[in-house]
Amino acid sequence: MTAFLDRIGIDLPIIQAPMAGVQGRALAIAVCGAGGLGSLPCAMLTRDQIRTEIAAIRAATSKPFNVNFFCHTAPEPDASREAAWRDALLPYYEELGVDPSTIPSGPGRTPFSAEAAELVEELRPPVVSFHFGLPSAELLAQVKSTGAFVLSSATMVEEALWLEASGADAVIAQGVEAGGHRGMFLTDDISTQTGTMALVPQMVDAVKVPVIAAGGIADHRGVRAALELGAVAAQIGTAYLLCPEATTSRVHRAALRSAGSRNTVLTRLFSGRAARGIVNRIIRELGPMNEAAPAFPLASLALAPLRSRAESLGSEDFSPLWSGENTSGCAEIPAAELTRRLAGTDSKQMIPLG
Repeated sequence: MTAFLDRIGIDLPIIQAPMAGVQGRALAIAVCGAGGLGSLPCAMLTRDQIRTEIAAIRAATSKPFNVNFFCHTAPEPDASREAAWRDALLPYYEELGVDPSTIPSGPGRTPFSAEAAELVEELRPPVVSFHFGLPSAELLAQVKSTGAFVLSSATMVEEALWLEASGADAVIAQGVEAGGHRGMFLTDDISTQTGTMALVPQMVDAVKVPVIAAGGIADHRGVRAALELGAVAAQIGTAYLLCPEATTSRVHRAALRSAGSRNTVLTRLFSGRAARGIVNRIIRELGPMNEAAPAFPLASLALAPLRSRAESLGSEDFSPLWSGENTSGCAEIPAAELTRRLAGTDSKQMIPLG
């Protein structure tokens, strides 16, 4: 573990999970300042926004940080499937007074590209992470030529082996408990998904690169357990969602504080790809894996005006309430304090760094 921390340049075995839509630079800066690895999600940012965010991070801290990109394959638009999806949503449009003819179509989130690789080459972030596999060998070589340490998520041993063979410097073992999008890329069969504490030792035994544990880890006991199983660090997202530095919406925060936060499910409704969130009205009524939803990331376009209208009324009925299975660590405290708490540095039960 110490060798990994030294290679990255961090003091604590805590990586803040990049969480697009609920955070920006403030959360990353706070975690970096506490000795962990702060992360900036870039999948929903323009090139100029990424430049601005990274400049702000560097102005606030000299510590290393991570930037994260998606590596999905952009789907071919399917007019009939889009029409079927909007038909399924029609009762909700009528209820909330949304005119579906005004909803634009578009590509949604774009995958890591040559332009993104040029940006990495220009900005030279110390750590670059990917979700849904890795970019092409050519683009990955361009990223690694900057000296960046490359991470990517794996949800099963076969994906970890693929990532290692393809050039990842470390693998994030994303257990099925994790909130947000599953990083699965060799299959879309959710029956293959395994819990974190079962997955980590299997990956540790299978690959030579460092393994980072993710999913269901909410306090320093979970971090310690992951390290005991051979992980070099823990990547944690859900616990940070109530921190003041997070941009988590009001309705999302309320859901995380409620008893309902214990009821999460994998759903493809909000984006077209399996992701874990708190069960709400649309999940209950349409079913979490409804096949009418277009392929990732196209499903989100038709839902966007429903989400916006409902949230303006104080409702989370149509919002993606991303959350892991374990919300017990969510705390309305500064992210730096939470990072130290997760690492056990404010506890008598210190996590050994040897």
